[in-house]
Amino acid sequence: MLKPVVAIEYCPKCGWMLRSAYMAQELLSTFTDDLHGVLLQPSETGGTFIIRIDGDVVFDRKESGHFPEIKALKQLVRDVVSPEKDLGHSDKGK
Repeated sequence: MLKPVVAIEYCPKCGWMLRSAYMAQELLSTFTDDLHGVLLQPSETGGTFIIRIDGDVVFDRKESGHFPEIKALKQLVRDVVSPEKDLGHSDKGK
């Protein structure tokens, strides 16, 4: 079975590349055995910050009105790629 790919589409003009890279690092560290990779994708649309798993949107900054906290992002990704995975401290207070 192919492992899923997370894509983080971000607005480079907004200066969100470093935020995207940080989130990619956190996801790759947490889901080392569960993901094929994380793609950082500069957007041509201003204000874009969308996270997709295999093309399906799991988070959109414009819809939510904020950026995801890393804990919440890990929970969103886990729920799709490895629902049985224990996230340890990131699952506390869920």
